[in-house]
Amino acid sequence: MSSPSDGGGRTGAPAAADAPDVARPRDHVDQPAPRPGASVTQPRLGPIGWLRFAWRQLTSMRTALLLLLLLAIAAVPGSLVPQRSSDPNGVTQYFVDNPDLAPVLDTFQMFDVYSSVWFSAIYLLLFTSLIGCVIPRTKHHLEALRARPPKTPARLSRLIGFTERRATGTAAAAADEAERMLRQSGYRVERYDAGDVASVSAERGYLRETGNLVFHSALVGILVTVAVGGGYGFAGQRVVVEGQSFVNTLASYDSFNPGRFFDDGTLDPYRLGLDDLAVVYETENVDALGQPVDFTASVTVQAREGEPEPGEVKVNAPLRAHGTDIFLLGNGYAPTITVRDADGEVVFTDAVPFLPQDANLTSLGVVKVPDGLDEQLGMIAFFYPTQDVLTTGAFTSTYPDLFYPVLTLNVYSGDLGIDDGVPTSVYALDTDDMTQLTGGDTGVDSIELAPGESADLPNGLGSVEFVDASPGGTPEGDTSQSVLRFASFDIHHDPTQGWVLVFALLALGGLMTSLFIPRRRVWVKATDAPEPRGADGDGVAADGRAGTLRLEYAGLARGDDPGLADAVADLADRHARALGALPRP
Repeated sequence: MSSPSDGGGRTGAPAAADAPDVARPRDHVDQPAPRPGASVTQPRLGPIGWLRFAWRQLTSMRTALLLLLLLAIAAVPGSLVPQRSSDPNGVTQYFVDNPDLAPVLDTFQMFDVYSSVWFSAIYLLLFTSLIGCVIPRTKHHLEALRARPPKTPARLSRLIGFTERRATGTAAAAADEAERMLRQSGYRVERYDAGDVASVSAERGYLRETGNLVFHSALVGILVTVAVGGGYGFAGQRVVVEGQSFVNTLASYDSFNPGRFFDDGTLDPYRLGLDDLAVVYETENVDALGQPVDFTASVTVQAREGEPEPGEVKVNAPLRAHGTDIFLLGNGYAPTITVRDADGEVVFTDAVPFLPQDANLTSLGVVKVPDGLDEQLGMIAFFYPTQDVLTTGAFTSTYPDLFYPVLTLNVYSGDLGIDDGVPTSVYALDTDDMTQLTGGDTGVDSIELAPGESADLPNGLGSVEFVDASPGGTPEGDTSQSVLRFASFDIHHDPTQGWVLVFALLALGGLMTSLFIPRRRVWVKATDAPEPRGADGDGVAADGRAGTLRLEYAGLARGDDPGLADAVADLADRHARALGALPRP
């Protein structure tokens, strides 16, 4: 028995009506639907396939934008909590104020955000993503710049802004005029003629993609320069009291954060002196009374072999000196305290910076006297610029300026803990191995001093004086200059600042270019129409003109271009007028 033939010389069992066509892929539109319950078989990528898939996802523009947004979000904690790199004293105070929360934040490197593992990971992923995205797009863009504009479509009526005109002349002459006009408008033009049809294909807007590539390349440049600047730069902090100075050397800084590749031999040892710190407070607006309005640090900068040069440092207005930027971080009061022994000999005298505790500059300071007395002495002091008494009997400051300055001291004697060689903070006093002599539960009142006053220390140890720092002493009723101020400076050096500015401007320019320059294509097609016949068949049109042309115009945009239709209509009007247009059909 013979089998039925399939018409092609082959025989076999009849095919099922829903059998898939093996010559087409399984997901082709003509393939029968899968049976209910049938599973979809996914291709196996393998290790190389998964790596290729991961690389394509990482180097996509969507991923780059997501990482850029994530980097911006990751930088937010750096502005919410103090950073060790810029404000180490603030970190110390944060631990004092938040003893439970601070260790948890420190576990997640919140006090070192910009050098943390998670921030660096986002930074490196963004860097890799941008490079992997920019290089292929640059190659493709260069190829597109060298390519000819595409051929004129056969049916322009399907495109944006399609319009028709009639004119006299030949198709070649009309195409020549269109080519000239489009070149003057900044288009790249290509001519395509075939028989009685002459057409012009024009395109412009490649500068949009150029700006896009410049923007992303500039972001890569910013990432590179910031990394290089962080490696070779440094940031140091120093507290300077009015009338004092410091030299730009490694040993002079209170805290110093060098880059990974920093060499201290590159420091330029100039001298920075604080002549005066002027603070202006709000005095007219009752709702904002006492709020600081302006801070101005008048300084003197002197190079190793140069003349002193005056300068000013304001908040958000740093002073540029010898390759470094000097920022004003904070300020406060530095009462001058002198301690004498029982014989009246001075064993300690200094202007001690006090840390502000509130908006009215109630300030806390620590005085340590390790030598000169029978035993080591420590004092925890509070300074009130405008002292007042609460209903509870506690002291407070009601205004940040010096109207009624008062200094209170609690005295401790014993081991200061500085003889073991272990570094200790100058803003903290460990009283575990010390005996409290005044204040608290001792039954002895704390020492209270106004500028120019002194008091005896307990147990005949000597005396302590709150020195009046104003020239010639404080005039009657005037205490505005009786206490020195201090300024906290941040000295920052970044060798790549200029490059960061250049890349930032390039990024801004590239972004503006990519946003406001449309990418579009425009076509003009001129077709020689048969000569119209008049009523008498003499080949003359009803309006007396012969040899009319059919002109077609259309455009195509890549992306949003709401002005394309108007641009095509304007081109059609100008071109038709130049050719001596007939009325519109």
